[in-house]
Amino acid sequence: MMTMDPRALTVCAAMAVAAGLVGCFAVMRRMTLAADAFSHVALPGIGLALALRLNPLVGALLALLAGSTLIWAIEGRTKLSTEAITGVVFSVALAIGSLTASGEELIDALFGTPAGITTGEMIFGLAAALAVAGFILRARAPLLVSLVSTDVAIASGISVTRLELSFLIAFALTVALGMRFLGVLLMGSLIIIPATVAKRLAKSVNGMLVVAVGIALFSTLIGSWIAVAAHRTSGPIIVIIAGTFFFLSLIRH
Repeated sequence: MMTMDPRALTVCAAMAVAAGLVGCFAVMRRMTLAADAFSHVALPGIGLALALRLNPLVGALLALLAGSTLIWAIEGRTKLSTEAITGVVFSVALAIGSLTASGEELIDALFGTPAGITTGEMIFGLAAALAVAGFILRARAPLLVSLVSTDVAIASGISVTRLELSFLIAFALTVALGMRFLGVLLMGSLIIIPATVAKRLAKSVNGMLVVAVGIALFSTLIGSWIAVAAHRTSGPIIVIIAGTFFFLSLIRH
């Protein structure tokens, strides 16, 4: 039976951990719909990278970082919701992406292709996942305080604007992490679904983080194994498994 590349499996697991952690705060920040739209901001970068014959991951990461900074800047100046601003940026990015990107490599970027991961991609994946996980675990208390009350957070000495930008950058890194495995179309689902299930099942924030990471890890690893065995793309299978957890969680009242 075919087996998954150990390097890809390692990065896949790291990605799932990052997705579970980031997803919890995205759900608590009511970014459920924005999370899916945000991932599409990568499209113009992917198109430009393909045109320049660069690794699509490079273009996606730069576009996502630029998009997160733009969303943060507009939110700070206008006080519009993150979800509303993301919707606008997503629409523009999708329009630009449709003009700049085409071909088989674009399909791989949209839906994921975990085969043949390079050493450079593995190093980036592990470093990015470690940075995201470290940020969320270290900043979870300030993030929670800012969710409860911005005024209280400021009074406590928390730099809310810097915290907001840091979270959006962590979100962007997580989306970029998942591009090889789920593609930009489905990565938002892995960020949101496990966290949504965890919110229903867990009784504390720490419990929510543990449950979300566990579901994301299980869905990703089992989904990747099934995909290799069935010679299918891993992204849709991973999301279906995560979605199954969600529907099972509805049994609990």
